[in-house]
Amino acid sequence: MRESLLKSIDTSLYAGMRAEAQKIPRRRVHHCLHASPDDPVQRLVVDMEPGTYIRPHRHRKSPKWELFLCLAGSGSVLLFDDAGVLTEKVAIGANGSRYGVEIPAGVWHTLIIEEVGTLLVEVKPGPYAVLPEEDFAPWAPAEGEAAAAEFEAALHALPIGRAVTL
Repeated sequence: MRESLLKSIDTSLYAGMRAEAQKIPRRRVHHCLHASPDDPVQRLVVDMEPGTYIRPHRHRKSPKWELFLCLAGSGSVLLFDDAGVLTEKVAIGANGSRYGVEIPAGVWHTLIIEEVGTLLVEVKPGPYAVLPEEDFAPWAPAEGEAAAAEFEAALHALPIGRAVTL
């Protein structure tokens, strides 16, 4: 019998990713479905656990949209203006009324995770490029900074029209 040519997103992959993400400080892991960073379409499966911090950012210098689809768990996509004021908060979840969203290029955004074992599929144009510093929000701490955990926690209760103040 020949081996399948298909790349599967299955319970075995999910269980392994979830176990790994729960053990590491970053609280998230990804599995690339694309063959290379140069691929014109980047496709990732991402397990994110509550407490993971994704510094608000945008994709303006290398304009790229991002599509997120939630296969398990739940979270929210947050959009901000240039001053860090929350302009939109959209819940996505495997068991909710919205399974995913597409974020337009150039918009400040982040994700917060609500449930253990949240599994997302992320799709965006390639090739992969490291974000330049000016595409990270100057009003948010960098990943790994002492204030990052407090900032991430504050995002969960942040109302529309307000900015995080630490």
